[in-house]
Amino acid sequence: METAKMNYYFTGILIILLCLLAWAGPAYPGSTQTNTSGSNTAIEGGYTSSATTTYQSGSSSNSTTNSTTNSNVKSAPPSSSAPSYNSMTQDVCAVGASLGVQTFGVGVSGGKHFIDKNCERLKLARILNDFGMKVAAVAILCQDERVFESMIQAGTPCPIDGKIGKEAQALWSKYDNERPDYNVYVKRMKDREKIDEELAKLKAKQEAELKEQELKNIKNVR
Repeated sequence: METAKMNYYFTGILIILLCLLAWAGPAYPGSTQTNTSGSNTAIEGGYTSSATTTYQSGSSSNSTTNSTTNSNVKSAPPSSSAPSYNSMTQDVCAVGASLGVQTFGVGVSGGKHFIDKNCERLKLARILNDFGMKVAAVAILCQDERVFESMIQAGTPCPIDGKIGKEAQALWSKYDNERPDYNVYVKRMKDREKIDEELAKLKAKQEAELKEQELKNIKNVR
């Protein structure tokens, strides 16, 4: 009796559950959430919940970086090269000279050749001597004041106007301004004149002292 009653209840409960399952629809999520920049809103079934974050009006965040680099690099320009003087043969009487100046701003160089007069004189004298013109060879060498002075000191004055020996010496004494060593000659003559004047004064003084001594000796004898 009791078993039949329990089966009856169980069958009733089962029928009610089946009816509920047949009546209920599909299940959907009860919560949705939407995220936007500056706000966060969550919606739940049966009520609404929102959370909003608003930045204060006028607030800002600025980051500025300024970087300035000044580079002043000074470097020397290409080096200036002083030109050189080249000769095709060794039988030349020219001397090369060059100069170069280099700075950070500019470089300048230059060159020039100079004639060696003494070298030319020696070559000309050698050629004249080879031609048998010995007096002419000596005459051109006498254009050098050192040679002229040495010839005077040796007692063989340089040729002048076709004259040699004593005749040449007389002409050189008369026209001494034509001497190659004229400036040195004038200075030497002035120095000699000073020495001669001093010697003359010294000689006159000695003669005066000697004469005075003789007079004293004569007085003593009397």
